[in-house]
Amino acid sequence: MDRREFLKSSSSTAAAATVLAGHQVAKAAASERLRVGVVGGGGRAYSLNCTFASNPNAEIVAIADLDSAKRDKAIAEVTKRQGTKPAAEKDFRRLIDDYKLDALVVGTPDHWHAIPTIMACQAGIDVYVEKPDGHNIVEGQTMVTALKKHKRVVQMGSQHRSTDRMKSALEFIRTGALGRCMVAKAWESTKQGPIGFPPDSDPPAGIDYDFWLGAAPKRPFNRNRFHGRWRWFYDYGTGDLGNDGVHRLDMAVAALSAACEAQGDPLPGMPRKIQASGGKWYFDDAQEFPDTLQVNYEYHSGEHRKLLTYEMRIWAPYSFHQNSEGAAVYGDKGYIIIGNTGWSAYTARNKLIKEVKGDSFEGPHVQNFIDCIKSRDKPACDLETVGHPASVLCHSGNIAARVGRQLTFDAKTETFENDPDANALRTRPEYRKPWTLPEV
Repeated sequence: MDRREFLKSSSSTAAAATVLAGHQVAKAAASERLRVGVVGGGGRAYSLNCTFASNPNAEIVAIADLDSAKRDKAIAEVTKRQGTKPAAEKDFRRLIDDYKLDALVVGTPDHWHAIPTIMACQAGIDVYVEKPDGHNIVEGQTMVTALKKHKRVVQMGSQHRSTDRMKSALEFIRTGALGRCMVAKAWESTKQGPIGFPPDSDPPAGIDYDFWLGAAPKRPFNRNRFHGRWRWFYDYGTGDLGNDGVHRLDMAVAALSAACEAQGDPLPGMPRKIQASGGKWYFDDAQEFPDTLQVNYEYHSGEHRKLLTYEMRIWAPYSFHQNSEGAAVYGDKGYIIIGNTGWSAYTARNKLIKEVKGDSFEGPHVQNFIDCIKSRDKPACDLETVGHPASVLCHSGNIAARVGRQLTFDAKTETFENDPDANALRTRPEYRKPWTLPEV
């Protein structure tokens, strides 16, 4: 029996393990551990490095990052947690080509999600990729094509899908206690600050800035377009809609789907009509994406139409429904509010009928990914059926905001009917060589 077959048949020991943050964890036998490579050392990637290193059935064997300081910090923490030191690389392609990986973790900026994921699938490696799935709709479609062709497990990092908090909320909705549900909402109202207009400068010492740009257009280095702030620019990110909104939208769709199950309606699928209002109305800075936004998604599946609304107010110093970010489903008998630390359900006259506390820790999501590598089942946030559809909501909302009109969406082709301007935004105008999307 080869190693991959052994991993499929071996039982998981992680569920029974108690992992103390920052402490070394007892590992499974070497033959049972997944060999994991991580692309990224800072931000979300740092957290994922810590979580995979703390899992008994995983061993991080290499970390690639263009910023040696962030990479080395991650290596030090991973070494402390798992007891073995990962190799340090700059180029993610070395991980795919040279380390005989079982899994690749992609914790990069959005514009670097697709190419490593596709290349890993082509190499027979399963992938955990951060949200949203790609920089644009076409990248996500290509990622899905790659995972299907090469029969890979690809988990997108919307970790709430694996939490007890979310599972219990969906179970409650399926009881039908909310009555007939037609409206869902997702929102962001966490106050953020302006990023200003800093001048262009030289890149930090030791950074291969041209590599970091990848397929994006060649531009002078600016600290606003680098660590952390890249997400506010069309070249690299997807704005706050793709940053935090993808979680809330996916939570709302999952809850609305559970309500459809309860009332015997077809699942909502993808929206038919998409309309956005808003823009850069508050911050006077270099950000390109809206700071104020409302997107309406109209679903036409089945006899009864459904409406999903996303609201973004990233200048608001107060919460909505007692949650700075969350999702809700409204029925004719009651409604449910799902936040990051729990959920609460209400009936007529806002009477609280049930409340459950929880968290958004990614540990169960990582464990779900590891379990599915062994079983070959679809993971909780399977890219094809969950992660990509949620990402398309974000991309299409951003596109509707940019063109300033209602869009009609064709779910089969993931294009916009009779709208060449909107369809042009489904991908980049040009991929800067050599970083073109791999052919699948």
